Amino acid sequence: MSMQINEVRELLGDLPSEMPNFLTDATIRRFLRARNWSTVQAAKSLKEAARWRRQYEPQKIHWENISNSENEAKRAYIPDYLDNNGRMVFVTLPTIKTKTSEEEHIKYLVYNLENLALSSEDAQEENVVWMSDFRGWTISSTPFSLTRESLQIVQKYYPGLIAVAILTNAPRIFESFWKIVKHFLEPKMNEKVKFVYSNSAESQRIMSDMFDLDKLESTFGGRNTASLDMNKYADKMRTRDQIRGASTYANSNASSSCS
Repeated sequence: MSMQINEVRELLGDLPSEMPNFLTDATIRRFLRARNWSTVQAAKSLKEAARWRRQYEPQKIHWENISNSENEAKRAYIPDYLDNNGRMVFVTLPTIKTKTSEEEHIKYLVYNLENLALSSEDAQEENVVWMSDFRGWTISSTPFSLTRESLQIVQKYYPGLIAVAILTNAPRIFESFWKIVKHFLEPKMNEKVKFVYSNSAESQRIMSDMFDLDKLESTFGGRNTASLDMNKYADKMRTRDQIRGASTYANSNASSSCS
């Protein structure tokens, strides 16, 4: 493994020196895993990700510059519990109404992916279970352009992160939308998708095998009916920002606006 990581570093040239916080051994290992351990393909993907990061600067996104953060956190959040295999969980509830622009939706997705990637640094395999509930879904809940860009970001710039994607309670009208979306999924990602329905005994078995039902939200078939405590969640994300170093940018922005 260390030989492959060193080989990728050599293929990247000066990039590891330029972006040491991004191009850690853990990140290189994750890209290697996602690219079937091909050092050439991993290096190519990392170069693409580095170009994107120079332009987008995801490391600078912090809680304070998420538009309408209280409502957005109800639509997408990282709960405190793990699945039964010790993996991180990412919850999205796209049918909750929002007035936020697609650009801001992407920013918030990237913000969450940055946090998930940081928390998965020591993982030896894909470490995130992504759960999304589609009860009451309409095409306006997940516009096609937003869905396509979101998938591109997850697959190109955060590969090797998602272990399982659980889609719950998708209505019949979702099927035609999904047939189109599948064309934008890499084969590996497509294999990770599971459709789960609350009225299915088999689905309930899948969820009870994967989660502690006392912690799992009732939306996904668990027994947890508590709503997200927004103050505690905001504090948690601000603490994560400090760990990531993003709070440095928040403080510098605040200083600039005061001067």
